Amino acid sequence: MTTTDSPSMVPYREVTDANGRVYRIGETDRDILGHSRKLMMWLPWVAMIAISVFEYAYGSAEDTLSKAHGWTQSNTFWILSIWVFFQAGIATPAGWLREKGILKARQAMYIGSVMCIIGFLALSHLHNVWMALLGFGVIGGIGAGAIYATCINMVGKWFPEKRGAKTGFVNGGFAYGALPFIFIFNYAFDTSNYNTVLDLVGLYVLAVVAVCAYFFKDPPKNWWPADIDPLSHTSSRKNTKSLEKNPPAVRQFTPREALRTAQLYLMWISIVMTAGVSIFGISFQVDYAKQIGFGPLVAASSMGIMSVVNGVGRAVVGWLSDFWGRKTTLVFVIVVLGLAQFGVIWAGDMHNEFLFLAFAFLSGFGSGAFYPMFAALTPDYFGENYNATNYGMVYSGKLVSGLFGGGLGSMVVAAWGYNGAYALAGGISMVAAAIALLLRQPGRQSAKSIAPNPQPLGEEVA
Repeated sequence: MTTTDSPSMVPYREVTDANGRVYRIGETDRDILGHSRKLMMWLPWVAMIAISVFEYAYGSAEDTLSKAHGWTQSNTFWILSIWVFFQAGIATPAGWLREKGILKARQAMYIGSVMCIIGFLALSHLHNVWMALLGFGVIGGIGAGAIYATCINMVGKWFPEKRGAKTGFVNGGFAYGALPFIFIFNYAFDTSNYNTVLDLVGLYVLAVVAVCAYFFKDPPKNWWPADIDPLSHTSSRKNTKSLEKNPPAVRQFTPREALRTAQLYLMWISIVMTAGVSIFGISFQVDYAKQIGFGPLVAASSMGIMSVVNGVGRAVVGWLSDFWGRKTTLVFVIVVLGLAQFGVIWAGDMHNEFLFLAFAFLSGFGSGAFYPMFAALTPDYFGENYNATNYGMVYSGKLVSGLFGGGLGSMVVAAWGYNGAYALAGGISMVAAAIALLLRQPGRQSAKSIAPNPQPLGEEVA
């Protein structure tokens, strides 16, 4: 173990453990930010609430959009699929630009907010489906993706010792934030007012994200909370338990090094399958409810329940993963998601509204809760310094999911019916859970014992 003293306005030390991982300790969050790091949890959460309307409320607006623009159902599903493709695909290049210092977190948020309003203006005013694909799907998708990736990376960097609960909380805003818009689009959105509603939604996203962005700031590389010894984890019992179940990465993996591990590919394949099932449910649940004869209240409520439980579930499993372990929690979530797909078929066949809402509850829980698990597992496995790019590579699996979850999902529904499509989704989830069981922290098997820190954190550096 080595220590390095560096002159600074606030004394800090870089402590290296037996595996070569460096921790920058001594500076508090208030030293760096001027206030508590909790703000770096609340602001990303608010921004995620704002952009949630893109994905989780879109399904409730599809009928009106089809009538207003003369689009087919397939057209509207493909617009969402293209949005998902670019929302997920921008994560890796945006992460690389941030880590190279070319794009600051605040800049990424500002640019993303402008692209988001362009997306809603395109959806509102462009009748040509190809132009809508470009405006909402491509530009809006890139904007929302840049905001999403920046928010997730921000909270992960500021809470490295308990990122499960914090990441889950922030990630949850991306689902239940859409709840008001789900009911607006089901009850107060028609061909007479769709322009006004969509324009106002775009302005709302722009304003909220821009205000949050103003306060965004990354911690220094390798930063670790000053009150928690990274070598012995001698802090509160809560933090010690979390670090025992989810030990920090053995070192900081560059993107190239992460690509050399089997774990990154296993995570990517698992998220492709699971996100595909999630997007399928988001895209088709309202339409399925209407087809089997449930009224608009049940259809809207099923989607509202899905979005709320989706978001709350992310926070709950994030907290649970700090105690159960990330992988165990991830497998549990994916299995629940798979079982819920079969439950939706059962409830539909029985025409039982209560059961339908119950399985919408379980589907909502599973279809969002896996996202914070992958977001937390990535820095747990590969470290924080290159997390923007490493997580971007893992999250890029969602761009493939968007294609078969929405667009190709509509083809499966047309060919096999809703029962066949939901059964296929349930089977895919079970395969994804089996793949997640294979995950292992890279290098942990051969890691040496970590030496105790001979220089206590409270000791000042000259």
